[in-house]
Amino acid sequence: MNKKVFQIIVDNTTGVLSRISGLFSRRGYNIESITAGVTADERFTRITIVASGEDEVLVQIEKQVAKLVDVRDIRELVPENSVYRELALVKVRADATLRDSVKSIVDFYKAKIIDVGYDSLTIELTGNSAKIDSFLDILRDYEILELARTGIAGLCRGTEDVVYL
Repeated sequence: MNKKVFQIIVDNTTGVLSRISGLFSRRGYNIESITAGVTADERFTRITIVASGEDEVLVQIEKQVAKLVDVRDIRELVPENSVYRELALVKVRADATLRDSVKSIVDFYKAKIIDVGYDSLTIELTGNSAKIDSFLDILRDYEILELARTGIAGLCRGTEDVVYL
C-alpha cells in the first residue's frame, strides 16, 4: 500500500466536502486523513487528503476527483517539494508528582502546555506526522486520557506551484 497527499482547491460551496468524501466512499477508496479550510481567497477552499492504496488506485482517485464540478485544481503534494504539518492535542494524566517529567518531554519536543487541570495536562504539538508519532510513543509511559489529531495540512514549496484562480 502506498500513500499520496493530494491538495484540492474547490469552490467554497455548501456540501463540497461531502461530495468529495462521498466519491471516496462510493469507490471504496481509503482516506487516511482529511483537512479543509478556506484559502486566502474566500471563494475557494483548500482540502488536503492523504489517501492510501495501490498505485493504480491512487492515479484513479486523482482522475475521479478532478472530474467533480466544484474542483478547480488537484495535485499531489510530493514530499520532496512540499511542507506538511499536523496538530495534535494530547491530554495526559499528570498530578503534581508527574508534571515535571511530562514538562521535560514537552520542552524537548517544543510543544506547549495549553491547559493544566488538577490531575491532567493538555499539550499542543505541531509538526510532521513522524514527530507527533515519536512524541506519542515517548508518552506511552503516561496515561493518555484523550487525543485529537488534525491530519496533514500541506503546501508546495516556493512559488512555482502556486494555484492562481
